[in-house]
Order: sequence, then structure tokens, then C-alpha cells
Amino acid sequence: MPGRAGRRGQILAAGRTRDRGAAAVEMALVLPLLLFVVFGLIDFGRMLNTQLTLTEAAREGARAAALGQNADARVQAASTNLRGVTDSVTPCPAGGSTTANATVTTSVTFTFVTPVAALAPLFGGHLAGSVVLTGKGVMPCIG
Repeated sequence: MPGRAGRRGQILAAGRTRDRGAAAVEMALVLPLLLFVVFGLIDFGRMLNTQLTLTEAAREGARAAALGQNADARVQAASTNLRGVTDSVTPCPAGGSTTANATVTTSVTFTFVTPVAALAPLFGGHLAGSVVLTGKGVMPCIG
């Protein structure tokens, strides 16, 4: 019987070695998906923050345009954390119509900081290294 116990110990030791290899293979299969999720969360959070800031800047610009102030200056002041914000302003008409609206459309190019764009093809998607985000603000003219 002592011989059998010794063999059983060797069999268990060999099984553990095989399990370590299986764990490495499983990790190699799961790691790209895990990284894609983590990188996606990071960049999605940044993109959402950029979109909210851009929309708020457009609303501030539309409010300034409706009051007859400099809309471009208000947009740039409201989007201080963003670089390269462009805006398009449709001001209120000179006659003071109460049915017209002041409209400001803002846009900025968002660039990913993580390699989520490189990992997207592994999961059947395609993603460029940057995306153009836009925001729009509309305010009624006060006349």
C-alpha cells in the first residue's frame, strides 16, 4: 500500500501542473475581453464628460446670443477644460422677434487615451482613434 500512496501523490502533483497551464490559457482568453471592458469604461466616462461639457457650453452660448451678448466668448469660457472647441452661432434677428430662437452648435474632436480602438476589431467592431462630438443649445429670443 505505501507504493500506491506514493503514486497517488505523484498523480496529484502532475494534475496540479496541468491545472496551472489551463489557468494560463483561460487567462489568455479572458484578458483581452477584460481589458476591452476596462478601457471602454475609462474612455466612455471621459467621452460622456466631454459631451456634457460641450452641451452646457452650447446652452451658455445660446443664452448669451438670446440676450444679445457675445456667444463665442461665453462658449469658450464654459468649455475651458476642452481644447479645440468650435461653435456656430445663429443669433436673434435684429427686429426683435419673439418667435425666433438663438441657436449655438458646438463641436470638438474627442481622442481616445486607451487602446480601445485597437481592441475593438477583436470583438467584431470598428472604432477610429477619434470621434467628433457635437452639442446644441437653443434659447428663445426675448425681443
